[in-house]
Amino acid sequence: MKRNTIVLIVVALTVSAMIYTTAKRSREAALSGEKLLASDNIGKQAPDFELMSLEGKPVKLSDYRGRPVLVNFWATWCGPCKIEMPWFIELKKQHESSGFEIIGIAMEDTEPEKIAEFTKRLGVNYVIVKGREAVATAYGDVQGLPTSFYLDREGRIVAQHAGLVDRALIERHVREAINGKAEGGK
Repeated sequence: MKRNTIVLIVVALTVSAMIYTTAKRSREAALSGEKLLASDNIGKQAPDFELMSLEGKPVKLSDYRGRPVLVNFWATWCGPCKIEMPWFIELKKQHESSGFEIIGIAMEDTEPEKIAEFTKRLGVNYVIVKGREAVATAYGDVQGLPTSFYLDREGRIVAQHAGLVDRALIERHVREAINGKAEGGK
């Protein structure tokens, strides 16, 4: 009886350790920023879309042609999204003279008024639109949030990433969008 109990405890601890390690690795991979979406998207034209702003006005990506654009899929319930949004606010101010724009695509079923409340509290200074699954699918079947695409002035994807990445990488991708070319390296 005692031996069975000890074996059972050892097995339970081993399984628990395996589950913990797997979950930790998955979380680290998601947050590392090393994961790029299908890299064959780089250099391709970003899919056009027309979505409604929180004010009920249509926003069409092709209307931003001639300006570098960050397209960011996010949600109010997304913890990593809340971390990077203040960075976007600062980057928008910092690169305003270059024509840099940000379009935040809110991927949730919340009413636009609640999303607007959330973005107002944060002081968001860029366009927020209500997302649709068809748009997420057109961008390579966006699976997780946040997911960002950096577009040059011609609307070509110069960089992309899924998950929270460090601010320096986001800043580099913004420069790539403004300059219209990848800087190389990680």
